[in-house]
Amino acid sequence: MFDTIAPRYEVVNTLMTFGLDRGWRRRTVAGLALAPGSRVLDLACGTGDLVRRLEHEQYVAVGVDVSAGMLAAARVDRSPLLQGDGLRLPFKDAALDGCVSGFALRNFTDLAGTLGEIARVLRPGGRASYLDVDEPTALLLRAANRLWCSTAVPAIGALLSDAAAYRYLPRSYAYLPPRASLLALVAAAGFEDVTHVPLSGGITQLVTATRAGLGLRRPLRSRQQADPA
Repeated sequence: MFDTIAPRYEVVNTLMTFGLDRGWRRRTVAGLALAPGSRVLDLACGTGDLVRRLEHEQYVAVGVDVSAGMLAAARVDRSPLLQGDGLRLPFKDAALDGCVSGFALRNFTDLAGTLGEIARVLRPGGRASYLDVDEPTALLLRAANRLWCSTAVPAIGALLSDAAAYRYLPRSYAYLPPRASLLALVAAAGFEDVTHVPLSGGITQLVTATRAGLGLRRPLRSRQQADPA
């Protein structure tokens, strides 16, 4: 499916989010809060939009994706892109300083195992920043978001790419664990200071965390207010 939609993937993303996805990705990279030159993995990198953001912020980036079609369509300046499985990352233990992932958590068939593999390749004190869909808590916004995803998104996908693939989007919400369960999975994988921030009224969410191993474990935190990004 991802091979099929790769050629128009970024165009469709921009249209169906009214360009908000660019700001969400900036926030995802900013959530790392690492020094320039840090080594950062973009897992499920797709066509490389987060990799390009990492390059812009002077990180040493590497992208991994299971989809050969996505990698073939990627546009990056200098970072290597590898075809690989999130459950078997091609890196040594504690080899990386950070990891980002955009709209991919709900697509991993073994999310707990993938989070554990990310923890394995991050050094103690390393940072993870995960961007994914969410459902707003405000009833009207939730209803509007569901209507948009179930009608407009497949229509845009049918016009510019593949209708069946974009009908998957509203169904894929069901594969993402509820907020409390998701944060608990991240913590159980070996992370501390797990923080949740709703973006754009809660239609997306940003989860950041620090690889455990330095100092005492700190509690989960969730910022419930809507973020302007």
